[in-house]
Amino acid sequence: MRIVVCFVINILIVGAASAAQERATEIGALLLKDAAVSAAVAAVKANEPWVLEEQARLCEIPAPPFKETARAKAYAQAFRELGLENVRIDKVGNVLGERPGRAPRPHVVFSAHLDTVFPEETDVRVTRLGSILKGPGIGDDCRGLAVVLGVIKAMAGAQVQTEGTITFVGTVGEEGLGDLRGVKHLFDEELKGKIDRFVSVDGTGLGITHIGVGSKRYRVAFKGPGGHSYGAFGLSNPIHALGRAIAKIGDFQVPSEPKTTFNVGRVGGGTSINSIAFEAWAEVDMRSADPAALQSVDANFHRAVDAALEEENLRWHNRGKLAVDKTLVGDRPAGRTAANSPIVQAAVSATTALGLPVNLDEGSTDSNIPMNLGIPAVTIDGGGRGTGAHALGETFDSTNSEQGTARALLLAAALARK
Repeated sequence: MRIVVCFVINILIVGAASAAQERATEIGALLLKDAAVSAAVAAVKANEPWVLEEQARLCEIPAPPFKETARAKAYAQAFRELGLENVRIDKVGNVLGERPGRAPRPHVVFSAHLDTVFPEETDVRVTRLGSILKGPGIGDDCRGLAVVLGVIKAMAGAQVQTEGTITFVGTVGEEGLGDLRGVKHLFDEELKGKIDRFVSVDGTGLGITHIGVGSKRYRVAFKGPGGHSYGAFGLSNPIHALGRAIAKIGDFQVPSEPKTTFNVGRVGGGTSINSIAFEAWAEVDMRSADPAALQSVDANFHRAVDAALEEENLRWHNRGKLAVDKTLVGDRPAGRTAANSPIVQAAVSATTALGLPVNLDEGSTDSNIPMNLGIPAVTIDGGGRGTGAHALGETFDSTNSEQGTARALLLAAALARK
């Protein structure tokens, strides 16, 4: 009897999943027939000049790594002015605001990230020439932040009612050594167990990211007594040990499929040309969308560093014996949302319903966390065209940029349905 019951349950589960997937493939076109949603999409184009103004305004508020507070406060105020409820800044700095549906569930989180890669002293003024906006972070992710506001404004103006609740979020710590701390906090504490579907709006274009590229990042520091380059010659040298390690890392053989990468991004150490350093360090980044491949290159990294330490100490017969610290400074889990899953198909449907091209992609974004947890998640681009991401001369071409806002609105409305 148990086998029969399980078999029947499996049929029901598969049937339900199939029905959900079928609905998802049609949802974009169906929503455009809804009067309120159609009015909201129409409003998007009229609102786009305002969205671009918000994009520039927010971008001129500095949000360097780990110091997003000023931009967070401005974003929270924008949420309040647009009528969101329970607007708050959580203990790690995320901004949250709720748009209640007829029911608490499904609960959709619709987000963009507040932080940039640029240090405090960066000139973040935005210039505009015709359709081109130029300034650090203007596309990544000031565009995402502005699109989220555009979705809220258009839905409110058209009085779109959703079955489920949408929480709009500006996250901290998406870039670099921020290590996704904002979105990790959402899933670990702030909204733990309450998120059914997750969307991040990040960057420019019209892509749909459904594969999360994982990464491991380390700060490696070789340490020893140091000394005079002539008088203390014969001591183990941290810089030489670091050089050995970097050479070994540079010889790694990694698969091209699944794409797996490694990089020594920063190095430092030493006090003068005529001193044996007492410390030398490097920061190392390794990535792959495949957890097993990432684990493999991570293991090779540890072996390389350990071997470099041993070789340098043996070279000088353990005189001035070195030690090494390997500090994990970034850990982004890999993840994947199946291309045929309802959330990806809903994103595809929203894209095609607007007559836009479909491009499924992979990347490292806030969506890595829910993907790794098995929670339906995608990251969508915010429209327009960008160049020079993470560069001081980053630009955003706003030609037809309202397409990204309209697609985001359709997807938000789609995911807030049961």
